[in-house]
Amino acid sequence: MTLDPQLRKKLLNESRNPFFGVRRLLWIVLFGSATLGFLIMATRALSGEVVLWSDVGIQLTALLLFGGLTFFDRRRRD
Repeated sequence: MTLDPQLRKKLLNESRNPFFGVRRLLWIVLFGSATLGFLIMATRALSGEVVLWSDVGIQLTALLLFGGLTFFDRRRRD
């Protein structure tokens, strides 16, 4: 009994890169959340409200981290 070549290729690809779709969705959702949080914080700062630098640092770190994960965890063409 032999596997269909397309199914075999798909299974091998999934074994090399497990849960790709779930990870990708997670990174995009977390990146969107960090972006929204940063925009809200920037709006508050522009309106004259006091925003702590440590909070800005946390938001920027999350934005860069999840943006980087979204970028680097993508399918590469051979």
